[in-house]
Amino acid sequence: MHGAVDLSSLANPPQEASAGDSSAIEVTEGNLQELADRSSQVPVLINLTSAASPACAELSARLEKVVAEFGGKFVLGTCNVDTYPAIAQAFQVQAVPAVVALISGRPAPLFQGNADDSQIRDVLKQVLEVAQQAGMATSGDVDSASEPAGDEEAEPEPLPPFLHQEAYDAIERDDFDGAIAAYEQALRENPKDADAKAGLSQVRLMARTRGLDLQQARQAAADAPADVDAQLAVADLDVAGGKVEDAFVRLIDVVRVTAGDDRERARQRLVELFDVVGNEDPRVVQARQQLATALY
Repeated sequence: MHGAVDLSSLANPPQEASAGDSSAIEVTEGNLQELADRSSQVPVLINLTSAASPACAELSARLEKVVAEFGGKFVLGTCNVDTYPAIAQAFQVQAVPAVVALISGRPAPLFQGNADDSQIRDVLKQVLEVAQQAGMATSGDVDSASEPAGDEEAEPEPLPPFLHQEAYDAIERDDFDGAIAAYEQALRENPKDADAKAGLSQVRLMARTRGLDLQQARQAAADAPADVDAQLAVADLDVAGGKVEDAFVRLIDVVRVTAGDDRERARQRLVELFDVVGNEDPRVVQARQQLATALY
């Protein structure tokens, strides 16, 4: 279920889709591409059902109720696989009920079979986490997510360069704490300052890896694979040494096998390393997709 949705086999002409409505809409071969496009703005949930399965009707009712609790943060669609079997094929769904999320046009299986309300809530919270990482609007309702920003939401004025210079000077003095403080102040003044965000992540990486021995760190991680701190240290050193893919794979594996605070620490470190490498880097793009899958 990696990659963008393959809709090449769905040859029907596009039809109008009411994707601005946060209630369940009918998903057809005509509007699926529109929903896939819409998923770059807001997470889209697709509930695949069949009239032949009583469990589908039960899950659909509870899914709509739980989705409504999130105040319009999702687009919810229902697809009858008896009518549109090609859609089930596109999502590689073998049995219903099943629910799939679309995030930036990419599918992620959420669950197959029935799930209780608490399980649905937990999964939807994880979907929102991934959507936030992808830069989507998840705090407002679905309708507002697609509206263009008005003048009041225009980009803030660029930060005066002295804070960046202060950070550079602190790095030259080997004063990582001073550089971190300067970048943090820059972000307080302008939370959208991408240079400050990247610089902060880079300086934090420099501070964490100062004095670490790569061979010792690797041995410690190999001796204690369940030690999250040891895995984080090796990932930091790998990124600092240019072994970006190795670091990403290591941390995604940690996310897969941990839970709770350990899982969140690994996720946060991975996101911070994405900033170090650069969000447009193909390795980061691929790792974000793998992280999304690992979180489900």
